[in-house]
Amino acid sequence: MAEKITPRNVDYSQWYIDIVLKAKLADYSPVKGCMVIRPRGFAIWERIQAEMDRRFKETGHENAYFPLLIPMSFLKKEAEHVEGFAPELAVVTHGGGEELEEPYCIRPTSETIIWAMYKNWIQSWRDLPLLYNQWCNVLRWEKRTRLFLRTTEFLWQEGHTAHETEAEAVEETLRMLEVYRSTIEEHLCIPVLAGLKSDAEKFAGAVRTYSIEAMMQDKKALQAGTSHFLGQNFAKAFDVQFQTRDGKLDHVWATSWGTSTRLVGAVIMTHSDDKGLVLPPSLSPEEVVIVPIFKNDNKAAVFACADGIKGALKSSGRRVTLDTDDQNSPGWKFAEWEMRGVPLRIELGPRDMEAGNVVMVRRDTSEKITVRAGEVPAKASELLAAIQANLLARARAYRDANTRDIADYEGMKAFFGPAGEEAAGIGEAKGGYARALWCGSRECEAMLKAETKATLRCMPLDDQEAVHGSCALCGQTARHRAIFARSY
Repeated sequence: MAEKITPRNVDYSQWYIDIVLKAKLADYSPVKGCMVIRPRGFAIWERIQAEMDRRFKETGHENAYFPLLIPMSFLKKEAEHVEGFAPELAVVTHGGGEELEEPYCIRPTSETIIWAMYKNWIQSWRDLPLLYNQWCNVLRWEKRTRLFLRTTEFLWQEGHTAHETEAEAVEETLRMLEVYRSTIEEHLCIPVLAGLKSDAEKFAGAVRTYSIEAMMQDKKALQAGTSHFLGQNFAKAFDVQFQTRDGKLDHVWATSWGTSTRLVGAVIMTHSDDKGLVLPPSLSPEEVVIVPIFKNDNKAAVFACADGIKGALKSSGRRVTLDTDDQNSPGWKFAEWEMRGVPLRIELGPRDMEAGNVVMVRRDTSEKITVRAGEVPAKASELLAAIQANLLARARAYRDANTRDIADYEGMKAFFGPAGEEAAGIGEAKGGYARALWCGSRECEAMLKAETKATLRCMPLDDQEAVHGSCALCGQTARHRAIFARSY
């Protein structure tokens, strides 16, 4: 029940876990660091997945599938790649009761095995581009885990594309970053900043990494998706060459990009409240729940009326459920559906039925609206659209209110506070997004991280003009405008 949720202002981390468990989105697995995604949590992921997949296919991508096990020798072919993932690898050394001739790692990501296959499939410029994506699980041996946000095994999609020219690969990298940005803002109602990662924060094996960064209610950043320009690094590692249009040989140009089930966690932490889960209508398994209010002598009539409203809503294309529970009180049921995050609740009692009305309740604002029964489908569509728009606007307003321009290092330290000084509840949380000029130095990044735990999240693509002034961290000539924040 909602009253058992730890308030955000008391312990934000526990509030998050309470919602995941009590809204029945996921549970802890007997396998340390892993989670079991329950049907409601998986239904939310399926809706994210379906929308992403639709947009991928609209941009010409096809789905494929590659093996879970990757020969260890493959990872060693790209030095930076294996160095980046070595601490997180799970390695299989025995199979069928016998020691393997070569160990396999369980995929932490699939660049190496995919490029081993691309070597067989690409001979000429006529074979390009290859625009492939796969939906799968990956495994990274995490030491500190949190349901949905960081688990040892998680679900994701990973796109891997091969191109004839550098320009085409760069265009693809930025195209998929925009697909992520538009999907997450329009479908998940989470405002994001799209930008370039620093070299210290880029993907192991990439030339450049771009990300979308979202702000959670505790003012920390969450990396919600990444798109990598890989250059020719993996093509050279696996000797993937093609005959060019002028008859010469060249290495293929590559990209990779991915999002994961951490997006479910992002939705929870962006929109939810102390009553429980809050879902955008686009993601909720049910857009509308009808809760009949009855006594034994009018139960049949109220349910018949409620069933008629359900039919009208279904006919108008709405996802709707009728609460047939006759054991618990209306108040208990209201709280339970609020916990589950259903965007719109319809309350129908005998007095409403006699007057030809229903009461509609918005989950995002708790506003109650009396509506004529015959107008329910039209009003539901109107309110669901309003909820979708309000969640995005509310999250954007919160992010903007917690973004500050910081001019110098003392201002940075004051904004974030010392590294060990992180508040448990959102009411005491310091920081947010610090927008500041930066010289490009790794040493500056490392110094800020050591003192405050804040990292450079990205250099926003739409905010790099007129960069004049001094680096906020060291005072040297600035080259970029960057966003700094503590992060998950």
